[in-house]
Amino acid sequence: MKITIVIVNYNVKHYVEQCLLSVERALNGISGEVYVVDNKSTDGSVEYLRGRFPWVFFIQNDFNAGFSKANNQALRMARGEYLMLLNPDTIVGENVLRQCIEFMDSHDDCGGLGLRMLRQDGSFAPESRRGVPTPWTSFCKMVGLCSLFPQSRIFGRYYMQYLPLDEASPIEIISGACMLMRKTTTDICGLLDETFFMYGEDIDLSYRILQAGFKNYYIPSTILHYKGESTQKSSFRYVNAFYQSMLIFFHKHFGKYNYPLIAVVTIAVYAKAALTFLTQQLKKRSTVRQSSMQYIRHKKFLLVGKGHNLMEMEALMEENHLYHSVCKNTLAKDEPTADYVVFDTDAYSFEEILEWFHHNEEMRPRPLIATYISMSRTIITGNVVIQ
Repeated sequence: MKITIVIVNYNVKHYVEQCLLSVERALNGISGEVYVVDNKSTDGSVEYLRGRFPWVFFIQNDFNAGFSKANNQALRMARGEYLMLLNPDTIVGENVLRQCIEFMDSHDDCGGLGLRMLRQDGSFAPESRRGVPTPWTSFCKMVGLCSLFPQSRIFGRYYMQYLPLDEASPIEIISGACMLMRKTTTDICGLLDETFFMYGEDIDLSYRILQAGFKNYYIPSTILHYKGESTQKSSFRYVNAFYQSMLIFFHKHFGKYNYPLIAVVTIAVYAKAALTFLTQQLKKRSTVRQSSMQYIRHKKFLLVGKGHNLMEMEALMEENHLYHSVCKNTLAKDEPTADYVVFDTDAYSFEEILEWFHHNEEMRPRPLIATYISMSRTIITGNVVIQ
């Protein structure tokens, strides 16, 4: 068995469906297995997905075990030479897994591998490559020095933007949204630390891989990451979990016998968390709240597909009273676009879809990625699922 892929789901069955469809194509010709661990979803995820993907192994929890524990459940049963953690809100290109395996096979020093992630507008996601959040690196990030001097190896180490985007490079921290490791590496370093409920566990494991003497790499193979669009990032739970993970990591790796530094960092993190939460709440109160469907009601959609599917896409838009749409059989790379470009995944490979958006990264205004999944007759965007 060459690779085991683990996806943790919590009430995002349509995103998992899209992710699994892309993974199924990417596994063509590769010996692999896929686990979906469900953290007690209430949207009927397991029943919905099991009928569509009978080749997937499902683990159904009767409570929300958190990201680390859920991944570890599957990792302990994994048979693959390589292990991949993959977020449900991702799309994997058809050639990505093969490129990852080829790189790992040819780099014996590689313990972990991260990929070039695109955001939903096709732009590069800076969290694709990160440095270890040491006290200094974290300070530069929190006070804005990282943003002011992104190319600096001193101030900009958090996102390592001084590294070339289109070349393989050693990095320090791999994003848990798409994290590939050798099984022999995890046998030495251990699995995810279950102290982290969500967020920070990828940083901790990446750092332990480095401490064990392996290297972490970035390669420019492309995936899409909607970046947790379903997460309520303005909620207290999100803000608290995110910044608590920073404290857990710091205490674990940098806090031993350094009590003054612990106190300073703890105060700084809590202050930053409070400021972030208050800022988000003020934004919520100062804007008119709209549902996701209301938000896209007046957006323009460009539907790109062929034959019957294109007619189905247009009918689906009309059923949802989304009349601002134009249909196309093909789409030129430099053609003016709409707010969303919806690609028929039967007519176009995921590789082609990601390449089109990546190619048009500098386009202004920049369209957002959307896909049509014919098996469930849904249009998936980073904001809403249209069905």
